[in-house]
Amino acid sequence: MSHAKLVRDKIPEIVRERGAEPVTRVAGADEYRGLLRDKLVEEVDEFLDSEDPHELADVLEVLLALASDLGVDRDQLEKLRMAKVSERGGFSRRIVWSGNTPADGQVAHVGLTSNA
Repeated sequence: MSHAKLVRDKIPEIVRERGAEPVTRVAGADEYRGLLRDKLVEEVDEFLDSEDPHELADVLEVLLALASDLGVDRDQLEKLRMAKVSERGGFSRRIVWSGNTPADGQVAHVGLTSNA
C-alpha cells in the first residue's frame, strides 16, 4: 500500500470478495481525527470535481464521523446548524457580500468574521 488512508468499514470485505487480501489496521484515537480531516478534504475535492450527489453524501458521512469523534451526535449537530440558521440565516437567498460602504463612499470589508 503506497499511502494509508481511511476507508469505509466494509471496504476490506469488498476487497476480499474481489479476490484480494487487504492490508489494514485500526487507527489510534489521535490518528483517527487527522485521517478524518484528510478524508473530508478528499471527499470535498471529489464533489467539487464532479458535483455528483453521491460524493456529497460521502462528505456528509465524513462530517458525521468527525462530529461523533468530537462527541457530537447527529441530532446535536442539527441543533447547532439550526441555531446558526436562526441567528445568521442559511444560504438559500444566494446573497453575495462585497463589503460595506461607509459614509465616505469607500468599500470596506468590515463587520464579518470567517463564521459568515
